[in-house]
Formats: sequence, structure tokens, C-alpha cells
Amino acid sequence: MSTLPVDSSFMPQWFQAGGPAMWLLALLSVLSLATLLAKAVQFLRSRPGSTPAADRALAALAQGNRSDAEAALSTAATPTDRVIARALDLARPGVSAAGWQEEVLRVARAELEALRGGLRLLEVTGTLAPLIGLLGTVFGMINAFQAMQAAGSQVDPALLSGGIWEALVTTAAGLVVAIPALAAFHWCDRTIEQGRHIMEDRLARLRVQLNGRFASASEAHQETEADPAHAY
Repeated sequence: MSTLPVDSSFMPQWFQAGGPAMWLLALLSVLSLATLLAKAVQFLRSRPGSTPAADRALAALAQGNRSDAEAALSTAATPTDRVIARALDLARPGVSAAGWQEEVLRVARAELEALRGGLRLLEVTGTLAPLIGLLGTVFGMINAFQAMQAAGSQVDPALLSGGIWEALVTTAAGLVVAIPALAAFHWCDRTIEQGRHIMEDRLARLRVQLNGRFASASEAHQETEADPAHAY
């Protein structure tokens, strides 16, 4: 079965001169741009650094009003707010401090992992794009010197200079693709890191508010074990 040839005549000359490496770099640039736009929309919607419901709940708990805290968290829409809502919901009689902490950590990891989705592509693009560009340059230089060898003693300097600039196009393209991808990766990573620090801070404050309940439960358990009647 015959295949239809790919018509690249609509592409600029410098793009066609780069060869197959340019098509791969173009694909990586499109995927990276789509990922960046998706992450920007996700961050605008989820607001990793915003904790309005958690702050209201912690203020209510500081005043000893759990019902108001639960009401504030009923509209939790950010990652930290959802983690705090789950943590407060678990803080009930019969739940040990260790079990509470393990479940809260699981929920927090899940929220952070959802924010990290797609970052691997940006990181890989930032790493591979310069290497792909360099590989294209190496192949281009090989082709240029092969053309010089075939020309023998009738070497035209324009042939060498033309082959070199065509080969260097892929290196430049690789850097053009890699630099924005790396910048986007570090921006996303820093945004998630700030969200993680805020989440840890709000969880620490909640743990302080709930520490009395866990301490009371632990003391009651120790007193029960120390009671001689407990053995019968």
C-alpha cells in the first residue's frame, strides 16, 4: 500500500532546512504550550495558594465553635480547603491521632499530585529539546561535509556556509522550545510548592486546635489500660 507524501512546501525554508528534527521540536512545542495553558487554567480554578474557607474554619475553632467551622468548610473549593475539611471531619471520637494523621496525609498527597499532573511533559521538553536540536545540527553538519567531499576540488565556500547555517537552525529551535518549557515548569513547580507550604501551615494550625481532643483520648486510653479492672 502506498503512502501519500507529506507536503511541507507551506513551511518556511529555514524550517524545511532543519529536517525531521524540526518536526519533532514543533510537536514538543505544541504539547508544551497546550500543557502550560491547561495548567494556567487549572491554577486559576483551584487557586492552590488560597485558603478562604480554611481560614474561617480555623478562626471559628479558635473560638470553640465547631459547627461554624464545619459550615465554613462546606464550600471548600481549593486544595487546602478540601484537605482541612477532610481533616476536621475525621477529628471525631474513635479516631486515633495516628489514623487521623495518616488519612490526612493521604488526602493531601492526592490533592498535590493532581496539581502536578502534566509537569513531567514540561520538564522532559526542557531537557530533550536542546538535545534534539543538537542532534539535528550534527546530522546537518555531516550532510554538509559529505557534500563538500562529493564536490572534490571544486568546493564552493557557499556550500559549506549554507550547510552550516541550515544545521544550526535545529540547535536554535531546540533552545527556543526548551527555554519557555523550563520557565513554565519552574513556575508551575513553584506555585505548587507555595500551595504545599500553605497547606502544611493550615494543617499545623488545625492540629493545634485539635490537640486537646487527641490528648484527652490518649489519656483516657492510658487510664483504661492502667485500671486493674481492665484486665478482667
